[in-house]
Amino acid sequence: MSVSNMHTVRIWDLPTRLFHWALVICVFGLLVTANIGGNAMNWHFRFGYSVLTLLLFRIIWGFIGGRWSRFVSFAYSPSSLLRHLRGDSPPAFNAGHSPTGALSVFALLLVLLAQVGSGLFADDDIAFAGPLSALVSSGTVSLITGYHKEVGKVILIALIALHLLAIGYYKWVRKKDLIRPMVDGDKVFSKSIESSKDTVATRLLALGLLVLCAFGVNRLIEFGASIGF
Repeated sequence: MSVSNMHTVRIWDLPTRLFHWALVICVFGLLVTANIGGNAMNWHFRFGYSVLTLLLFRIIWGFIGGRWSRFVSFAYSPSSLLRHLRGDSPPAFNAGHSPTGALSVFALLLVLLAQVGSGLFADDDIAFAGPLSALVSSGTVSLITGYHKEVGKVILIALIALHLLAIGYYKWVRKKDLIRPMVDGDKVFSKSIESSKDTVATRLLALGLLVLCAFGVNRLIEFGASIGF
């Protein structure tokens, strides 16, 4: 097919791309600081609050963001998943997140929410405690801490490993680069596909939303600190 018949389409708007790479950095920071321990736990908390802010942003952006960043664009039915696995996918299935990719995204979002949420109530019994740990009983804190340090961490690492393996599989086996579109936002198709809105106005909206999410998380931390005292 001639190059002139190809269509370059904006799939990932800038806010979604920045969210993605900021989340990568913060999750990496979470895992590293958790393993170092000691004074690095101060940064562990900061990364955790940052991840919570980003997740809150992404949840809201999943309803008002660009066309392919909205949850409705990759909330596939079981029949659509089976169709995709059989190799019978319409172009729209591969524009944003594919049915299998959607499962990975939803799983990561849920596990990350559980991980940072449990971190708010966790306590290492040494020097560091989550800002909301005073709101629940010591037994509950112990259970939540066990999940946060043992179960949730393992599940998160496993999902990240699967995510990276999937990217490698598409890159070297399927010959599809999933990383570049998350950098420049565009994909090329043989047929015209609806693009995501990515304007100055939508980017300013996303910035305002991120600031509001950060403010909300900060208020939550301050509330926890006031309860602790």
